[in-house]
Amino acid sequence: MKSRLAAAIVVVLAGCGGVQGNPDEPIPVRLGYFPNVTHATASVGVEQGLFEEALGSGVDLTVQAFNAGPDAIEAIFNGALDATYIGPNPAINAFTRSDGEAIRIIAGATSGGAALVVRDGISTPEQLAGTTLATPQLGNTQDVALRAWLAEQGYETDLEGGGDVSIIPQANGQTLEAFRAGEVDGAWVPEPWATRLVEEGGGHVLVDEADLWPNGQFVTTHLIVATEFLEDHPDLVKRLLEGHLEANVFVNEHPAEAQELVGTAIAELTGAELPADILEAAWANLEFTVDPIPTSLTVSADHAYDLGLIESADLDGIYDLTLLNEVLREAGEPEISGP
Repeated sequence: MKSRLAAAIVVVLAGCGGVQGNPDEPIPVRLGYFPNVTHATASVGVEQGLFEEALGSGVDLTVQAFNAGPDAIEAIFNGALDATYIGPNPAINAFTRSDGEAIRIIAGATSGGAALVVRDGISTPEQLAGTTLATPQLGNTQDVALRAWLAEQGYETDLEGGGDVSIIPQANGQTLEAFRAGEVDGAWVPEPWATRLVEEGGGHVLVDEADLWPNGQFVTTHLIVATEFLEDHPDLVKRLLEGHLEANVFVNEHPAEAQELVGTAIAELTGAELPADILEAAWANLEFTVDPIPTSLTVSADHAYDLGLIESADLDGIYDLTLLNEVLREAGEPEISGP
């Protein structure tokens, strides 16, 4: 199947039954996502044209790929982005930085898919003293998870890389190379990097983060929208959620084809192909769900606050699941409970 991204990243929608507006002045919808396995729902929605079909005519959809959560959040703050798939801690940071004004979480996308992978010779938490571990970014979702878990094991860490265990934030690709070279002893990373550290780096999983959460569920990716856009265009947000739900169903009902689509998107957006066996192995550690799992976000916010990474853990008002539940109800699916 030919990728839609290969033709253009900006798509003027030509469906029917959409928002009726001036055909000479289509309403812009600017959607962000990352070229990650954990953003599979977004990749499938883009590659299959599900978002454009759901939004309908009279809408100008611009799809933009980001490498990191902070960049996507800055785009929302600058008025350059209306909605994006993103991890939990960047959403928390956006909400708290804006005193609860900038964004709303409107749906879940992915649960699970993060682990602490370590080198041979480390088989218990007690053996981590004096080691160096990597995370994708200071204050990101996996960084907070690692620091909170280490604190529970009795270790002290600081934001400068000191303490009983040294934590070094670095790009995931750099972490893989550093792990292979023996420069770091392990890393708490999301998929597919956890699988790559095992398969390509010779490591093993010390902690599967799913084991730390009730029913193994914790939010890895969800869909957020700029509050102003939600208030100005609730009809468009609902249609976007219809495309999101359809993409989520496709991912779960057609995993092999979905993996192929995600692999294509990652290759086109990053210039590097993800081996099919790595993609398949990583996929098995993920659950694709529209439930944003609010309880896990609350715990993550508490951890970030305790670590001094955010000034407030008050997330009251961060969720608006009204339109999601309308879409689910109309599709005959169970509604999602809020926090």
